[in-house]
Amino acid sequence: MTTYDKLMAHARETAALGQIAGRLGWDQETMMPCGAARQRGAEMAAIEAVLHARRSDPQVGDWLETAEAIDEQGQAQLREIRRAYERATKVPADLAKRIAQVTSEAQGKWAAARAAEDVAAFLPVLQEVVALKREEGAALADGGDLYDAMLRDYEPGTTAAQIADIFDAMRPRLVDLRAAALDRPVPAGVSGTFDEAAQMRLSQELATTFGYDLSRGRVDKAVHPFSSGSGDDVRITTRTSATDPFNCFYSTIHEVGHAAYEQGIDATYALTPLGQGVSMGVHESQSRIYENQIGRSRAFTGWLFGRMRDVFGDFGINDADAFYAAVNRVDNGYIRTEADEVQYNLHIMLRFDLERALMAGDLLVTDLEAAWNDRFLADFGYAVDTPSNGCLQDVHWSVGLFGYFPTYALGNVYAGCLYQALRKAVPDLETQLAKGVTSGATGWLRDTVQQHGGLLLPRDLIRRAGGIEPTETPLLDYLEEKFSALYGL
Repeated sequence: MTTYDKLMAHARETAALGQIAGRLGWDQETMMPCGAARQRGAEMAAIEAVLHARRSDPQVGDWLETAEAIDEQGQAQLREIRRAYERATKVPADLAKRIAQVTSEAQGKWAAARAAEDVAAFLPVLQEVVALKREEGAALADGGDLYDAMLRDYEPGTTAAQIADIFDAMRPRLVDLRAAALDRPVPAGVSGTFDEAAQMRLSQELATTFGYDLSRGRVDKAVHPFSSGSGDDVRITTRTSATDPFNCFYSTIHEVGHAAYEQGIDATYALTPLGQGVSMGVHESQSRIYENQIGRSRAFTGWLFGRMRDVFGDFGINDADAFYAAVNRVDNGYIRTEADEVQYNLHIMLRFDLERALMAGDLLVTDLEAAWNDRFLADFGYAVDTPSNGCLQDVHWSVGLFGYFPTYALGNVYAGCLYQALRKAVPDLETQLAKGVTSGATGWLRDTVQQHGGLLLPRDLIRRAGGIEPTETPLLDYLEEKFSALYGL
């Protein structure tokens, strides 16, 4: 074996162990008995210790000094192994183990606090998570900005200042479009109750309609929908509401976008550093373009309207045009995952600013609820009514995912660039979607984005697929075109 072969064999085994750790997380969210939380925390800590030891093994550093790659793929593999090695060697093993244990336990405490509407019950463990993540950030930053160091885990090559510039450019047009839409009558929504078992059956149909391979995945329910895994085992979750079937259906389509990315990666990259999505921003571009530009389009909603009538009968909407308006209604709301396309990024901007302040030490955990509520009132014009609609609504901070939130909005920006290119590449796109056929769109995304896995850096990948330098302009133009037509602006 060459040095490169030895390094890749080590990387594949490490990736396999990482998938096992991910499966423990999936089980915790879907099937684990609630009394097992403390033991699961110990299990997660144990496997994290093994993973950290493998990632920081001095032998990896020795191999990296002499390994040679003969092609673009090999060079990218070395790039990603080196990045992971440098990160792992900066974070002490005891700290990595402690973070894994505390965040595993914090996840259960967050879920209980959210159900009880009890912020005070969650704050002590969140304070511990924040302290541990700041310690980790300091180790990774080498004297630089802690938040920038955290961002590198999710969006390599991007800084908080760059994201802030994008958000500053987006905010005025989004605020103006929101104000104009909210000044018009809110379209009627669905009415009645919707059998939740029937929702799950149609949810599975939607998953396969968008290309999800159920022989290598499954659809389950969770408090917070998510996708996990890669290669031949990629699982998604959704949630149901007896009075809001769109929550289930569009959560499913969104998570299928993530899952399709992982299932679509070149099989030769399996269990290697390239065998997963290159960044969370690119990942989110897939889930958002599946959910919004495709799934909420006039053409596709016409097909979905017919399927919902088949399954549920009359649900208070008489025609496809009214259904399209209902799916895309702009209305006041608290929940990020339920927000319309116009307001979604404003929810992200709130979280981005708050978590930057937490990591900088400018905001205390004990003041988080008040800071959230004040910012929400200022941004949206009405007060948060319950903690589950406020600072307890998202799981991310409980599991230590600081630096993750801004990638959601960055994913929307990427999706705008990709959709502009997709419409040119598939000229009969709307005709296909009106028949419930998504393969033209999803096939183009698989060929231009998904199959490459981690081969290209995020901005390079979007530039190559979209044909332009990543910019917020296509997204904002798309939103203004769509919602101006919907609301007669």
